[in-house]
Amino acid sequence: MTLCLARIAAALAGLSMLTSAALAGGYERVRLPSYDGDLDAVLYRPKGPGPFPAVVALHGCGGLFRENGKLSLRHSDWGERLAAEGFMVLMPDSYGSRRLGSQCGVKELTVRASRERVADAAAARYWLQSRRDVLADQVALLGWSGGGSSVLAAIRTDRRPADERPDFTRAIAFYPGCRTQSDSASFMARLPVMILMGDADDWTPAGPCDFLAKAARRRGETVDLVVYPGALHDFDHPRLEVKERSDIAFSATGTGKAMVGTHPAAREDAIRRVKTFLKGS
Repeated sequence: MTLCLARIAAALAGLSMLTSAALAGGYERVRLPSYDGDLDAVLYRPKGPGPFPAVVALHGCGGLFRENGKLSLRHSDWGERLAAEGFMVLMPDSYGSRRLGSQCGVKELTVRASRERVADAAAARYWLQSRRDVLADQVALLGWSGGGSSVLAAIRTDRRPADERPDFTRAIAFYPGCRTQSDSASFMARLPVMILMGDADDWTPAGPCDFLAKAARRRGETVDLVVYPGALHDFDHPRLEVKERSDIAFSATGTGKAMVGTHPAAREDAIRRVKTFLKGS
């Protein structure tokens, strides 16, 4: 979906980069222009003057915030962790900005992983690259679950940015749904991608991602898949008790139920891999 770049540039000038930011819990609440209106977002900024490398981070189907209005623990944990490593982290709120709650149980989505959320990622990149304290040529993309699916859609060779800003440098997808892209005869990754999944995930199973990664590597693309034995969906959550969810629209079993929960060993390894991958080493 093509962004209205003139509108975004004008809005950026008017907003002077930091749009009504309110510091809370180590992050700022900001607003950034997108193709269909402003997006609310959360910004984590490292200490110091910068300029910094940056990460656009896309939430999953549950959204960015909990029902009590607090940033969810997964997002605050990763935001703080990556900021401590020297990355500016911008998390656009694709659902709350459009007055939507959790979309996990919704079958007919109006904010789709391969369209609206890809456009949100592009708008977030553009906004970051308009800041003097961001290294414009060092912006990565990361996403969880549905946000991970958006990552895979966004890095296709046929979805190159329409603007003249530098592209994303690399991408990370936590337990995405890979079937749409693995079934696509035209899928090709234009930049390095790392996919992190659990082999016990019965919400977004690893099989389609394995097929996708192997096919991409045969074409010479850098798509790496890490599969953790015994790990479930949400394995990287700081502290999520293993439990069954029964409120989801789609699952591998077709029952609308799936197991979720933290896997400490997988989480620890994923944290290490993410830091290394984002730093390009």
